[in-house]
Amino acid sequence: MRAVVTRVTRARVTVGDEVVGALDEPGLLILLGVTHSDTMENANTMARKVHELRVLRDEGSCATTGAPLLVVSQFTLYGDARKGRRPSWTAAARPEEAEPLVEAVVAELRRRGARVETGRFGAMMAVESVNDGPFTVLLEV
Repeated sequence: MRAVVTRVTRARVTVGDEVVGALDEPGLLILLGVTHSDTMENANTMARKVHELRVLRDEGSCATTGAPLLVVSQFTLYGDARKGRRPSWTAAARPEEAEPLVEAVVAELRRRGARVETGRFGAMMAVESVNDGPFTVLLEV
């Protein structure tokens, strides 16, 4: 499982004209990718790492500050463009495998007390964000 974690001052996801998830205050935008070998254990570990990641101002985390998270599924994190000019998506989990694991990450974050907004799995989404810093890290579990 891979995540691109960006510290943001605000962010939102729209599908068509509908805002499906938004952060109107500082928090984290999480772009989340799933591969074939990922399990519920990976999902729980990713949720814990993201929730406790000390990347907010003054080394805070969402766990310590209560800052919100916006989680957006993004299979393209497993794109492989080492050969040629067209990425291969074979390392990305199929939707029926990935969706339950993305939902498990969100559920575990909420179980931990996090305020979580989401995109819409499988939809063509427009993701807008205002990066804070900018500050972006890659996580892999």
